[in-house]
Amino acid sequence: MTTPGELWLREYHDRKPDSQSVLIEAGKVVGDGRASYDVFAELVGTPPRVLDLGCGDGALLATFARQGSAHLAGIDLSAGELALARRRPELASARLEHGRTQELPFGDNAFDAVVSHMTLMLMDDLDRVVAEAVRVLAPGGVFAAAVGAGGGSGAAKVFFDLSKPMFLAVPEEHRAPVRGDRRTRTAEGFDEVLGPLGFEPVAWDEIVVDYTAPPEQVWATCTEMFYPTSTLDDTTLAGLHTAFLDETRDLITDDGVVPAAVGIGIARTRLAG
Repeated sequence: MTTPGELWLREYHDRKPDSQSVLIEAGKVVGDGRASYDVFAELVGTPPRVLDLGCGDGALLATFARQGSAHLAGIDLSAGELALARRRPELASARLEHGRTQELPFGDNAFDAVVSHMTLMLMDDLDRVVAEAVRVLAPGGVFAAAVGAGGGSGAAKVFFDLSKPMFLAVPEEHRAPVRGDRRTRTAEGFDEVLGPLGFEPVAWDEIVVDYTAPPEQVWATCTEMFYPTSTLDDTTLAGLHTAFLDETRDLITDDGVVPAAVGIGIARTRLAG
């Protein structure tokens, strides 16, 4: 059964179906210069059969297609996101399903890799999601997930620190539902979930994604990055905007930009053969 949190996310992404991929592709991994999709896919490799949990508009699957994976599938709650995914030439033969990751419409041992980029950390009933991933993974298959790691630095941290009390002050009936499982935030947490199901110890990589830009551009990025921003009324949002510009004024460089970055953790493991 679809949960309140899933309904909220589905409605959000149906309204703004490409917001996540545009945001991710705008940030560049420090020391690398590529988007986190590319770094993530390179770490996973080129498994022949890939399933993306929470595939959105198909940006990550398209990255795997360009990398050489031949058989691609994805599942997402948002019909709007999937409509965009189906327009991607790289995904012309991909199987893209509208549904819940807790109830995968795929057969046993159907994939060599199950992946998730910035979505697993938002999913309800993590244990059920992972049990389904185990079912559809072939022996020796890879499970990999990119998740948020920390509240960011520079102007991104300023936004987070200013907005958090405002999010908490939203009336409960309008507040963004609490989502996800905190075990997805660390390697130890992943091992706690995955180890008993036969996965090897998790390999954990951390990357930093740079969003340095002029203040107004960073403001726009942050409002997309933090889902609860959409729950603020116009007056509160205007107040947050003013406070953000005030607090970041001293961060502006001679080039007219403010530093802003967020951390991403990438967990990778393999199902015992």
